[in-house]
Amino acid sequence: MGQAELQRAGPRPDLSSIYHDEVAYVWDFLRYLGIPARDIEDVVHDTFLTVHRRLDTYDPSRPLRPWITGIAYRVASDYRRRARHRHEVMTDHAAASANSDPEQATRRRRARDVLLRVLEEMSPERRAVFFLHEMEERSVVEIAEMLDVPINTLYSRLRRARQQFERAVDRHRRSGKGGAR
Repeated sequence: MGQAELQRAGPRPDLSSIYHDEVAYVWDFLRYLGIPARDIEDVVHDTFLTVHRRLDTYDPSRPLRPWITGIAYRVASDYRRRARHRHEVMTDHAAASANSDPEQATRRRRARDVLLRVLEEMSPERRAVFFLHEMEERSVVEIAEMLDVPINTLYSRLRRARQQFERAVDRHRRSGKGGAR
C-alpha cells in the first residue's frame, strides 16, 4: 500500500487506545484457547508487545480486531511450544458472583465450566477455529486471514471441532456433569 492509500485509510491507532479497546477481548480469546489462568497475564502482555513491535505493519484500512486476533493466536502457539505447564480448569467466579440470581449464576457457571472443559479437550488449532467461528461468528474466510491458514484446512478443523464438541457435550450430559438438561 502506498503512502496515499495509507493517508486515505486514516491514521494508525496508538498502542494505548488499542490496548484499552482490545485487552478484554484478547484476554478472553486466550483463555478460550486454553492458556492457563496463572499465565494469561504474561501471554496478554506478550501479545501487546508484539502488537507494539508490528504496529507499523498494520493496514488501517482493515479492521483491527482480526489483525490482533492473528497475533494473539501466534503468541499462544509460541507459548504452548515453549511452556512447561500443568493442566488447569479455568473458571470465572467473579462473573457468577456479580449476578443477582444465585440459581441463574450457578447454571451459567456450570455451563461455562462444561464449555471450558470441552474446549480443553480440543487441539489448540481446532479450538481457535471453533471459538472464532461459533462464538465470535467469524467467517472461515476471515479466520483464514487472521490465522494465516488455508481455508480448506480450516473447514476440516471446524468440522472435526464441531463433532468433538457434540460428543464431549453428550458425554458430559450423560455423566450428570452438564448442568441443566
